[in-house]
Amino acid sequence: MHIELGVPLWHILEESVIVLLSATGVVYLIYEIRQRSKQLTHLAETLSESNRHIENITEKMKLARKQYSQVIHQQFDEWQLTKGEQQVGLLLLKGLSFKEIAVVRETKEKTVRQQASTIYAKSKLDGRHEFSAWFLEDFLS
Repeated sequence: MHIELGVPLWHILEESVIVLLSATGVVYLIYEIRQRSKQLTHLAETLSESNRHIENITEKMKLARKQYSQVIHQQFDEWQLTKGEQQVGLLLLKGLSFKEIAVVRETKEKTVRQQASTIYAKSKLDGRHEFSAWFLEDFLS
């Protein structure tokens, strides 16, 4: 059997199957694209929500840091530390060595050691470790 164009029926059927399979493939691809688009939208919303949550945590951390810094400065005032001693005290709490503190403060290491000794005496604490622990103790209970 031939169609008027002189093309055999099997060829027309073959091409019809190819067109049908291609159309099915296109429909499937469109479906997949839409599904992926929905997933991406959901992921974007989740990421945005996570970012907002992190910003809230960051703000809380900034506030906590500020409050903690105020507590440290209040304690320094109670111990009647000078401005220089307070600077050395903060740098000790940050973990800097005497040599590093001397470089940061542009002074001699011997001066830093003397200021640290004065801090320990005024606070009635026995050194760097006890000094640092004094400020961390309340957080660990």
